[in-house]
Amino acid sequence: MCANFQPITQTQASRFTNQQLSFDFKDDIHPGYEAPLLFANLLSNTRGDPAEWRSAMFGMIPKWAKDTSFAKHTYNARSETVADKPSFKHAWYNNQFALIPVQTIYEPKYINGKAHRYGIHREDNEPFTVAGLYEMVKIGDQLIRSMTMLTINADNHPFISQFHKPEDEKRSIVVIEPGHRQDWLDMHHEDAFELLKPMGAGYVAEYLPKPKKPLKTAQMDVFNR
Repeated sequence: MCANFQPITQTQASRFTNQQLSFDFKDDIHPGYEAPLLFANLLSNTRGDPAEWRSAMFGMIPKWAKDTSFAKHTYNARSETVADKPSFKHAWYNNQFALIPVQTIYEPKYINGKAHRYGIHREDNEPFTVAGLYEMVKIGDQLIRSMTMLTINADNHPFISQFHKPEDEKRSIVVIEPGHRQDWLDMHHEDAFELLKPMGAGYVAEYLPKPKKPLKTAQMDVFNR
């Protein structure tokens, strides 16, 4: 599972398409936050670029949602049940495949019964792309694009199995390698499992605790009144 990640930077966008990012986003993404999403450009024959950027909320918002609070529960979709779950099956059967570019994903590692925040990234520190689905819904007058990361079982994965609670099932994101990125964006759901594979070699993990928020001082309070 992945509930927190570091997205790419504005300057890294050119490594994926010729199109620049035209929107702002935070450098630490949690469910409900907007982040860059890469999906197939249906007008690529006229524009020349087969993929394009859009901003999307992390956590899929289903068609029937009344608000965006669903994002707290739908940021990951299990590949084993994605075709059956009401929150995801519309996007799955409509082949709404997307890539979520990241620099680092964060997972808890339990040491002596206590969770420690670890960052997982490539050894060469290059950004990579995670298999995702996207959805479009209208809530009131607002059109919302949202996305979820697909996950697979990782109980026997030599690297990913070290994360999360010892008694819990181990889950892993799916990395779509550069040579298959366009294949994923153009994917049909009947063939998608061909690319839903475990993470390969070349990734490392390091202890990255959350930065502590600065404490308010009496002097700061005076100026903030």
